Amino acid sequence: MNLLQTLEQEQVTKLSEEKTIPEFRAGDTVRVKVKVKEGDRERVQAFEGSVIGRKNRGINSSFRVRKMSYGEGVERVFPLYSPNITIERIREGRVRRAKLYYLRGRTGKKARIAQLEHYNGNTASSK
Repeated sequence: MNLLQTLEQEQVTKLSEEKTIPEFRAGDTVRVKVKVKEGDRERVQAFEGSVIGRKNRGINSSFRVRKMSYGEGVERVFPLYSPNITIERIREGRVRRAKLYYLRGRTGKKARIAQLEHYNGNTASSK
């Protein structure tokens, strides 16, 4: 490993010690709570939706969340190691792709993701 990779790895371990990042992947439904500063006030804004992609690039890792808001699709990209966000996994989805960009062209029931159910140590999918 060269010097830059070593420094980056140290930063990633330092940032991941401070907060817990749950295991999640494309298809999962997550709730991301973002600290928003408005002037001298600070509030927490929740953004809940399906993860449609994840980019693993060390300290530059990010993930993309999509939700429908008043019939309009809204996507946000969040940096994974940002100190201003907390991530909570709501449910686990069953998908066969790493990037779910095809959901952009779908609305309603066609945009649903099947839920993955766990029981007795085995996994089974429900449709």
